[in-house]
Amino acid sequence: MTCPRIVVVGGGAGGLELATRLGRTLGKRKRADIILVDRNPTHIWKPLLHEVAVGALDTDLDAVSYQSHARQNGYYFQRGTLTGLDKETRTLTLAPINDEEGKVIIGERSLNYDYLVMAVGSISNDFGTPGVRDNCYFLDSPQQAESFRQAMLSAFLKNAPADNGQDGDKELTIAIVGAGATGVELSAELFNAVEMLHSYRVTGVDRQRLKVHIIEAADRILPALAERISSNVHQELTRLGVQIHTKTMVAKADEHGFETSTGERIDADLLVWAAGVMAPKFLSELGLSTRRNNQIEVHQTMQSVDDPHIFAIGDCAACPQADDKFVPPRAQAAHQMASTMYKNLVALINGKEMKPFEYRDLGALVSLSHFHAAGRLMRGASTRGLFIEGWLARTFYTSLYRMHQQAIYGTPRMLAKIVVDRLNHWLRPRLKLH
Repeated sequence: MTCPRIVVVGGGAGGLELATRLGRTLGKRKRADIILVDRNPTHIWKPLLHEVAVGALDTDLDAVSYQSHARQNGYYFQRGTLTGLDKETRTLTLAPINDEEGKVIIGERSLNYDYLVMAVGSISNDFGTPGVRDNCYFLDSPQQAESFRQAMLSAFLKNAPADNGQDGDKELTIAIVGAGATGVELSAELFNAVEMLHSYRVTGVDRQRLKVHIIEAADRILPALAERISSNVHQELTRLGVQIHTKTMVAKADEHGFETSTGERIDADLLVWAAGVMAPKFLSELGLSTRRNNQIEVHQTMQSVDDPHIFAIGDCAACPQADDKFVPPRAQAAHQMASTMYKNLVALINGKEMKPFEYRDLGALVSLSHFHAAGRLMRGASTRGLFIEGWLARTFYTSLYRMHQQAIYGTPRMLAKIVVDRLNHWLRPRLKLH
């Protein structure tokens, strides 16, 4: 009997955790062929891309090699970008892979599947705002985060200390559109970065000369989270020196800054767009039913409404819940969906019924670098939860990443990673400087 082939497209939090679990059980036991497809050779946990963007997280140390990880966990890895889907023949088309000079390394390929799981995540939504794509940095991928980091280092280097060691008097301004978790956490990490860079004498800009603006269309920052968290974080950011502009719509962007809908100018040296969430546009071109934000429409079993052999999890899935709501685009949702998806695929192979996915809100946490952390932990069926801040919130925030590492590495390796991280924290610079 031929083993069924399960293809997972997208090696983000949900996709990698799913492929890992399937590989360790079905793959290693030769009960199914598991293939993970991703355009990148390595994985970084997306909620930490703001740390990559300032150099607080070193991708050379923390990235997971898909090829090595696949060998250790019983699945196969194919590097590539999905460009086509034939539902009739159950075939995927992967685009050619080119080198840095544009020469083709691997040509266009076809990949057959018995069950397909789309887990390609989400990207920022610029809402068609003029000038944004040409003038702003995005933090949707490790490559984009690295591009911002290089630009940030260059901007700081332009303001290096004088030959006599004295700081200059020039300011550096960074404007961030979007006061969700990414924008808020990035703004705090920038102050951590300037502290480190100034201490290493990379730049003459200090905290007083770094100007950070957060621009948010809603009436408060972190509009998707509880008001108490929003208020607490707003207070801490203000104390750091962040200038917060709420109820402010961006009309356009140019190389010198943003113009708001009221005609106000917010000039800056570096522009970041971290507003809005949408699934990648190519999902709406595959012949599957999608919503306006390109999310694939699925049943509560995460099965496509068009094809019983196709599933979607994470940010790219429009998975219905009670009260006509959908699963929110959050890392904890992707983790929970991957767990249920694993059980459903095993059930399918064993000829059993699948179970509907029910999202459980476990709370929300926001970390402002080493300065502060705040959040809410859910208590059973309570909708209000328990508010926490300070070191306790920071501990819980860090534990989320450790849970992800445990899922993809296993407990022994996760514990070893903690030890290695502690040693690197002691041995290496606190910030990536090159």
